Amino acid sequence: MLGLWLRGTEGARFWSSRLPDLKERGVEDIFIVCVDGLSGFPEAIRAAFPQTKVQLCIAHLVRAAPKYVMDKDSDEVVTDLKAIYRSATVLEAEGALERSAAKWDSKHPTISKQWRRSGVRSSRCSSSHERSARRLIRPVRSNR
Repeated sequence: MLGLWLRGTEGARFWSSRLPDLKERGVEDIFIVCVDGLSGFPEAIRAAFPQTKVQLCIAHLVRAAPKYVMDKDSDEVVTDLKAIYRSATVLEAEGALERSAAKWDSKHPTISKQWRRSGVRSSRCSSSHERSARRLIRPVRSNR
C-alpha cells in the first residue's frame, strides 16, 4: 500500500496534492489508472505522471447505464455493454460499441457517448504494449 488518506470529501484539488507526494516517495511511473469519473482527476494524474493511461472504470460505466435507460430495456442494454468490455481486441470492442449504439442511440444516446468519451475499448487488450505487460504481470501465489 502506498498510502491511506482520510478526508470528508474528495476532489481533484486533493489528488493534485497527493500524486506529487507519491512521486517524491519514489513512484516513477504509473502504467494505467482506473478512475471513477471524479471531475479533474485525470488531469491531476497526467500532471504528475504524464505517460499514464487514464481509463474510466468499466464497473462505473455499466452501473451508470441504467440511469439513462427505461427499466424494461435495462437488462438488455447491460448485456450489450458486456460485449464491449469482454472483447478480445480493440477492433472487436469497437464493433460491439457500434452495434450497441446502432441499437440504442435512438432511445438512449447518452450511453454510447459516455463509453466513447471514457476511452474504454476493451478490458482485455487495447494495445500491443498492454498485451505485453499483461503477459509479464501475473498473480503471485503463496505456497501457504
